[in-house]
Amino acid sequence: MAVIHQATISPTKLELVTDWLDGAGLGAGPVEMIGGYRFDDPAGEVGVEGLLARRGDQVFHLPLTYRAAPLPGAEEALVCTMDHSTLGKRWIHHAAADPVAVACFTRALAGEQEQAELEVHRADGTVDHLEPPVRVRRAGARLAGELRLTTDLGMPVTGGATLVASWDGGEGVVAAQG
Repeated sequence: MAVIHQATISPTKLELVTDWLDGAGLGAGPVEMIGGYRFDDPAGEVGVEGLLARRGDQVFHLPLTYRAAPLPGAEEALVCTMDHSTLGKRWIHHAAADPVAVACFTRALAGEQEQAELEVHRADGTVDHLEPPVRVRRAGARLAGELRLTTDLGMPVTGGATLVASWDGGEGVVAAQG
C-alpha cells in the first residue's frame, strides 16, 4: 500500500518533470501531468514511482525513487532534492540507478509484484483510497535479460516481458526485459 501524505512539496512534481525534460532536451512547450503509478518497497524505506507527462504530442515516462538520504554512489542519477512538509527533505533519483526500484520492476516483469494501491492520509486523520490515474500490467513471458526503463512512450520497445502503462486516452511500454 503506497501512502500519500496530504503535504506541500517543493518542487512540485510538474516542476520536477518539466525541469528534467528541459535538461534532457526532450520536447518543447508546456508539460501536462498525466499521472503516475507506484510500487511498494518491501522494506518500506524507498518510494518508487513512475510519472507520465505529455509535452506536445509526446508522452514521457520518468521513473523515480524518493529517499530520506542520498543513494551512495548514485550522484549522477540524482534528479533533484525535494522539500516535503510531512517527510522532510527527499532525494529524488532516476529509478534505473536505484537497486530498490530495479528489484521492484524486475519482480513486476516476472509477475511477482503488482502496482501499489494508493491511500491518501489526510491531516485530519482520515484515510481515502484512490484509483491510480495510471495502471500498469505485465505482458509477455519473462526472459533473462537486461531491464530497460523507457522514457519516450511513443518509441517501439521489444522484450520478452513488458510493463504496459494505461491511462485515460493512451498506453505505452514503461519497462521491458529480455
